[in-house]
Amino acid sequence: MVTATVFEAKTNLSELVKKAQRGETVVITSGRDRTPVARLEAIHPVGKRRLGALETPGFELTEAFFEPLPEEELRLWNGEGE
Repeated sequence: MVTATVFEAKTNLSELVKKAQRGETVVITSGRDRTPVARLEAIHPVGKRRLGALETPGFELTEAFFEPLPEEELRLWNGEGE
């Protein structure tokens, strides 16, 4: 959790929003005693990206995965002809 005074929040709002987008909760405080008055958090926190098949035990990419595509297949991927 990150805390910031109202002044700090006004000065660094863009950075605090980025932190909230990354899933951190930002508490905004006020007064000399730094009383919490607001909370900034993402509407939909960004989760960890799932790796799909790469997380499957025993799954491996073969050397063929890294070879260039045949010209015909490359043209199709680029939306050229069919």
